[in-house]
Amino acid sequence: MQPNSDAIQRLARISAHLDPPNLQVRGFLGQQQLEDALTGMDLVIIPAGVPRKPGMTRDDLFNINAGIVKTLSEGITKCCPKAIVNLIRNPVNSTVPIAAEILKKAGCYDPRQLLGVTMLDVVRANTFVVFNYLKAEVLGLDPREVDVPVVGGHAGVTIFPLLSQVKPPCSFTTEEVNYLTSRIQNGGTEVVEVKKKSKKCSRIVCMSKLCGIADLCFKAKAGAGSATLSMAYAAIKFADSCLRGLRGAASIVQCAFVPSQVTELPFFASKVRLGRNGVEEIYPLGPLNENERSRLIAALNFRIEPDLLDQFSAAAKLRFLIQILLVLSREL
Repeated sequence: MQPNSDAIQRLARISAHLDPPNLQVRGFLGQQQLEDALTGMDLVIIPAGVPRKPGMTRDDLFNINAGIVKTLSEGITKCCPKAIVNLIRNPVNSTVPIAAEILKKAGCYDPRQLLGVTMLDVVRANTFVVFNYLKAEVLGLDPREVDVPVVGGHAGVTIFPLLSQVKPPCSFTTEEVNYLTSRIQNGGTEVVEVKKKSKKCSRIVCMSKLCGIADLCFKAKAGAGSATLSMAYAAIKFADSCLRGLRGAASIVQCAFVPSQVTELPFFASKVRLGRNGVEEIYPLGPLNENERSRLIAALNFRIEPDLLDQFSAAAKLRFLIQILLVLSREL
């Protein structure tokens, strides 16, 4: 869905070389080919939109990306209303509810099939825990076997790592919890806001040997944009889980931002079990320690600054609803 048709065709040709041999890759361009791209799909992944750049707030992202999500969601209602939707485009805390409203308006909303992708928070949490504290190389621990549940949302303080539930079990000091929580919550900002010191990357931590292609992008893009490589890794990892669920594989559990009754909020990132219908089960938060309970209360009652769009305060909820109405009424 890029504006350059030649680039689209080049990417399609390159991707067509991938195995397995029965993999078919096709390229589509713009809204004029949207229906061709969506017709008959079982899984739709929406990364389309403008990435966060230095100086951009989530409001800036919302104003641009909400319209894109609206257009794509309308295409889904026409061409593949039963598809499972993986919504990656930020701000996820806001674009997922917008997509839900579009689907409801068309009469094809199934809360099990709409998932906001928060996998990047989990990837970061697993990586930061393993390489900062578990000393994977020394212990012979495979990072793919480490699981840090990350619940809440996908922005700032709403990103809530449950470090007491890390598998394999381990313990952290209060200082370590504070550091890891802050690092996980601000991972995106860490990439976006770093000032450019030279034309070369100041530091890249490549995880290809242990975690596939999970590039941390830590201060690597030097102010050039968002965490593209690590987001791509997280997106394909989550999409693969959805596809395995569609094929009937058992015990596929990931974290996702979904319609929820886990808290009083209408949408919440939780551990979910994936299956043929999308989300088959939403798990409760589980046991929280005293520190996590206080952090959760703070997150749920957090007063959002004017330039942040989120769902974790009454004022933000009202503002969020107003913006949804504005998006829905643009073409009226």
